[in-house]
Amino acid sequence: WPRWLLLLAWLSLGCGVGTAQPAQGAWGPWGPWSSCSSSCGDGVALRTRRCLRSTEEGPCTGDPRQYRLCQLQGCPPGSVPFRAMQCSLYDNKPVLGTSARYSWVPFHGAPNVCDLNCLAVGHNFYYSFGRVLDGTRCGPGSPDLCVGGRCLSVGCDGILGSGARPDACGQCGGGHDTCLFVHRLFQGAEPSSGYFGYMNVTKIPAGATHIKVTDKSRNYLALMTSDGRYVLNGDWSIAWPGPFEVAGTRLRYARAPDGTESLEVPGPTAEDLHLMVLLQEPNPGIEYEFWLPRGPPQPGHGDTSPLRQPQPRGAGSPPPPEPPVTPVPARRCGKCHPPKGRSQRNRHFCQSDFVFQGQILAQDVVGQETRYEVEVTKSYRHHFPLVSREYVWVPNTCGCPPLRVGARYLLMARRHVNYERTLNRLLLQDNGYARPWTPREERLVRGAARHC
Repeated sequence: WPRWLLLLAWLSLGCGVGTAQPAQGAWGPWGPWSSCSSSCGDGVALRTRRCLRSTEEGPCTGDPRQYRLCQLQGCPPGSVPFRAMQCSLYDNKPVLGTSARYSWVPFHGAPNVCDLNCLAVGHNFYYSFGRVLDGTRCGPGSPDLCVGGRCLSVGCDGILGSGARPDACGQCGGGHDTCLFVHRLFQGAEPSSGYFGYMNVTKIPAGATHIKVTDKSRNYLALMTSDGRYVLNGDWSIAWPGPFEVAGTRLRYARAPDGTESLEVPGPTAEDLHLMVLLQEPNPGIEYEFWLPRGPPQPGHGDTSPLRQPQPRGAGSPPPPEPPVTPVPARRCGKCHPPKGRSQRNRHFCQSDFVFQGQILAQDVVGQETRYEVEVTKSYRHHFPLVSREYVWVPNTCGCPPLRVGARYLLMARRHVNYERTLNRLLLQDNGYARPWTPREERLVRGAARHC
């Protein structure tokens, strides 16, 4: 026979390569979730689905069962832990083929964490009674649960073994496509007042996550809320490193002996935050990064920050334009409350490091503080050296206490030295003692010296 006829006969018999594979079946819908496997604490619920296929179709691919974490109210005090309860079911029952009786407690050193491994009380051996019940923790303090003899982690969707994880913005199962990444180096110039005072770095919009800020200098990072209230290193007061509650989340503030500072905030933040720096030397650069949810601003915040727009990151791409400088919200100013009466005058006199008469030569606003240049004309009390011209700082821009350039005042200030001893200045609190100088005022303040 010709060769082509032999090939045709072979194919007509259904032999040879290229035979079509049977189609796979399709899953039916998931059934309802079962009740929880536990009455308190943690447990699991189960739902199933059926594979719909004809006799010619192959089996479905995938799992016919799905387990979900169900967290109930906590168990009453004194309740026996779930694994310990399972071990106790075998107390005083014959095992190991003998008539010996034992009491059993959980043993956590066995290879399979989802076996019911129990240690005989008072003895140095353990016994495995098979699998633990579904919903048992894989180990002490572990968030994972045993199901069907396997240790499964709980996805952010509550499904055991799904592997779903939240993205950087907290969206379950997202691939960071719901987020915008902001990563910049702030190298702003110093304010006109020189290397001293607060300067705005950037606004971190509400909803930000994974905030990281690093500064490698003797300057200090500071943080302010949207209503003008400092939450870190404000009012010239430097905080100790440690945790802080900020904008509905927790901030970790660290400072190394070489001066390197860092802020880390997991977020999401519940309000806008203003990142600032308290300058004491030229700014070498402050690196900051955070993630922002993409999309419209959160209700109630009215945020239209350009930081919510996509930011180029690739090597060789042009640097993103800096957003317009966001004005730092001024501190809320109320009515000034100057100290009044003899008792207040005596208290301020005794608690102040400097009591002197001086004329206001100049006034400057530096960040959120007011700096006065003062010519010292007479000193009544000073615990530390006082020169003829001093800077006196007031930690607000509200005009409290009210000091007028060209006028002469009797001032009571304290010395402010921070923990690292890099700040040394005269500080006049907003409720500090500052009175226009008169001969009567001088007599009164001399009398106050007798009460210290």
